Amino acid sequence: MRKRAAVLCGAAVVVAGTVTALPADASTARPTTTVQTAKLSWKSCATTDYPTLQCSSVKVPLDHANPHGKQISLALSRVPHTAKTYQGPLLVNPGGPGGSGLTLAGFVASSLPKAVASQYDVVGFDPRGVGRSTPALDCEPGYFNPVRPDSVPSTPALEKANLTRVKAYAAACGKKYASVLPYINTISAVRDMDSIRAALGAKKINYFGYSYGTYLGAVYAKLYPERVRRLVLDSIVDPTGVWYDDNLGQDYAFNDRQQALMAWIAKYNATYKLGTDPAKIEAKWYAMRKALAKKPAGGKVGASELEDTFIPGGYYNGYWPYLAEAFAAYVNDKNADPLVETYENFAAIDASGDNGYSVYTSVQCRDASWPRDWNQWRKDNWAAYDKAPFMVWNNAWYNAPCAFWPTKSEQPINIANGKLPPVLLFQATNDAATPYEGGATVHQMLAGSSFVVEQGGGNHGITLSGNACLDKYLATYLTDGKVPRSGREVDAVCQKTPDPQPLTTAKAATSTAHGSTLHGLLGFRG
Repeated sequence: MRKRAAVLCGAAVVVAGTVTALPADASTARPTTTVQTAKLSWKSCATTDYPTLQCSSVKVPLDHANPHGKQISLALSRVPHTAKTYQGPLLVNPGGPGGSGLTLAGFVASSLPKAVASQYDVVGFDPRGVGRSTPALDCEPGYFNPVRPDSVPSTPALEKANLTRVKAYAAACGKKYASVLPYINTISAVRDMDSIRAALGAKKINYFGYSYGTYLGAVYAKLYPERVRRLVLDSIVDPTGVWYDDNLGQDYAFNDRQQALMAWIAKYNATYKLGTDPAKIEAKWYAMRKALAKKPAGGKVGASELEDTFIPGGYYNGYWPYLAEAFAAYVNDKNADPLVETYENFAAIDASGDNGYSVYTSVQCRDASWPRDWNQWRKDNWAAYDKAPFMVWNNAWYNAPCAFWPTKSEQPINIANGKLPPVLLFQATNDAATPYEGGATVHQMLAGSSFVVEQGGGNHGITLSGNACLDKYLATYLTDGKVPRSGREVDAVCQKTPDPQPLTTAKAATSTAHGSTLHGLLGFRG
């Protein structure tokens, strides 16, 4: 298994949320002055997997309302078109906020049918604050180093320890990036996208976004509808709940996915020997959690780190065999080594993860209002915990710096839009990170959009991930702009891909170890 940062991305979405107050006319947020953008200079940054990948950068204003003021740099990548038919740039984004899109350009270009990809310049970018863009944020290196306090604040001392951590994190961001934080938000990133469009010399862009990237794309389409040619949104954020309500709603969906994992383990009792009753297997998982809270495995995996390790299973079921093996080894053999290894592969945070989380908090805390009274957080999260305990408090502390964030919050953008060409939406019915209701809501808000559903699917990020039915709709749309139409709430349905099987052969182990390249690029929390 390749090691990856577990918090590169972090979209969180609501099951059922209230509509937040919205600006009457989002277009008023557009910059009044246009700065001439220098022509881009591309150089090869080829890799073994993506031999035609090129890289560049573009300067943009830190504050788009002051276009001649301080400039920052955005890192870009592209796979250039090769066909005689050229359909313009296709900007791609993996979500987050905080996800790097540089490698995603190579992945998308190589995963689409060659006849389709060759008609586009597939362009990736690191949004402001991310990765190779400068400045790149890192509020507090090592913030997620193990072992953290138990996430469930079952005693006043545990609640105090967790509150101390998140308050210190918010203060560190404010001290280190006081002049930058007011401009790390979705609207600024959208304006950056339009600067990229201008630098590419394109009158319109095509856009393909996953997870938080769906919100980014929808906001771009709201501010610049006349500059959108084609728009693909996969695993869709509910824009009516950004971001506090979204996170609470996400907790219920992840609990369901954790229980789906327990049911899968029960199905393969011959392999894992944890029993045939999912409820009893789940009880063994919570017993494991209790034991790790007292004695962390390998000095690294306590209760909070165990949650970190299993949360990726809610994003992508290809990780289930590894999680099940580590779980079984700990319970049946008293062997914690596989659990430690799985934590290191799925959940340990490196410098890239620190950077991603810094941008995640900076954007989400700035984008929308959060309760500033901790009593509200305590009340809402205990209520959710009573019904869906798996990751409620882990998720709460992940977002809790927003209760103490040093910048003022903005109002979310109302993404409702009737000025766009046909838009293609993809959503799995059992997605945990961006629950189904988000896709249904955006389908209603984007007039003329087409809604393609993966029935029974629970993975997050579903196109270019092995489902030929979904990918056919994507390829058709990018080829000629055609979308399915049914006249009903859902325009097309694809059946989910099969769940994984236990790792019983070296070949299967190798296959699942690599998992889905896409899910590695999307990261977790997003």
